[in-house]
Amino acid sequence: MASEAGMNRRHFLKHVAGASLMALPALQFLRTIQANAQEMRRNNKSLIIMWMGGGPATIDIWDLKPGQPTGGPFTEINTNVSGIRISQHMPRVAQQMSHLNIIRSLTTTEGDHMRGRQLMHTSYTPNPAIAFPSIGAVASQQIPRLANYQDISLPNYISIGGPADGPGFLGMNYAPFTIQNPGTPPENIAAPPGVGQAGSTALADRIQRRRRLFLEMEDQFMFNQAPHLTANLPASASRGDRLAVRAQFADASKAHNDIYYKGFSLVASKEGQVFDLKNESQKTRDAYGNNGFGQAALMARRLVQSGVSAVEISLGGWDTHNQTFNAHSTRLQPTLDQAMAALVRDLVQEGRWRNTVLLWMGEFGRTPRINQNVGRDHWARCWSVVLGGGALRGGHAYGSTTSDGTAVQDNPVRVGDLFATVYRALGIDPSTQVRDAIGRPFAIAGGNGRAIETLF
Repeated sequence: MASEAGMNRRHFLKHVAGASLMALPALQFLRTIQANAQEMRRNNKSLIIMWMGGGPATIDIWDLKPGQPTGGPFTEINTNVSGIRISQHMPRVAQQMSHLNIIRSLTTTEGDHMRGRQLMHTSYTPNPAIAFPSIGAVASQQIPRLANYQDISLPNYISIGGPADGPGFLGMNYAPFTIQNPGTPPENIAAPPGVGQAGSTALADRIQRRRRLFLEMEDQFMFNQAPHLTANLPASASRGDRLAVRAQFADASKAHNDIYYKGFSLVASKEGQVFDLKNESQKTRDAYGNNGFGQAALMARRLVQSGVSAVEISLGGWDTHNQTFNAHSTRLQPTLDQAMAALVRDLVQEGRWRNTVLLWMGEFGRTPRINQNVGRDHWARCWSVVLGGGALRGGHAYGSTTSDGTAVQDNPVRVGDLFATVYRALGIDPSTQVRDAIGRPFAIAGGNGRAIETLF
């Protein structure tokens, strides 16, 4: 037995020695697998932000308080998730609640429109010395396009119906492309007057000639400004060789070139047609609502199908200091209900929901107290946001407020936690850092945000 034990010991030690030799390569292999898995999770993901400009009274939409002096006149209705009830004016969304999550315990610090907008777009308290990037800009930077989407001319971050917050210190490559009138192609992708007839070969040829002229001028600028990079580049160098050199050139010049290159490509290609909703049936357009927000939601669906990483659509009018219940019942909630429900339904049916994260939010909530003008005022202490899709499970109401809606009762959520949850749902590590122009690192989820585990 001793001999057998000795043999077993030597056998064991032999294998330990062999394993030690493989330890570092194996560790590197595991890290590579983890990195590739992270990359695959992010590939072809999209974020749709539904921005409710003015600060929505979420106490009248997602977290009603029936029977309380703060409750208002609206009643609750059941959703398709047992135990979750929302406003009577949101019946279509109620039937999609199994795909969505309500966070009822968000607590923020900014009750000013401008500061609240910046906070809810960046997860950082506004600082005049630092231009923080918006969540759409970060998503467009962090989400890689699949091979079949890499060469498309569509911008990676698009705002519909109003300007979105910008790229901050990430730079102009991640700025939003703004579409003011959803339903019709934006004017700034149409060919200039006199260039040719739309759709004609002559038009495409003339645009391509203008693009070549532009690129030659850009290259000449590069040659003059960076001779150390271009000294060994022959005059007959291919476009690929020139792009390889340009990749080493100053960020501002490169961003300028990239933006204009995509602009020319978008005018000259068929991809601009994604903005034209005439290709959709009237039945589909009616399902989303024949209004700006409804058509913006439909366009958002088309854009994420085309490989765009971040889309923001806006519905204003939520600053209801006066006659809030009339505005909610006749205009705001019916418009939101129709478009939001149609968008979720279509993305689910098309199998795109698992690759799309939807985030509904505004600057802040509104006071539980009803003022003398039958309105509600600014309130950041406790309010609701909604999100779903991607890696999220759906069908949850997370956190709660007190019976009168004046304070968080359990599971308080900060803006950083909300952002961390969104990024994780997109397959992006919430602890990822981006650096400003002087190299200072900033976490993309507000510094110390933690994803809400219950929702995964």
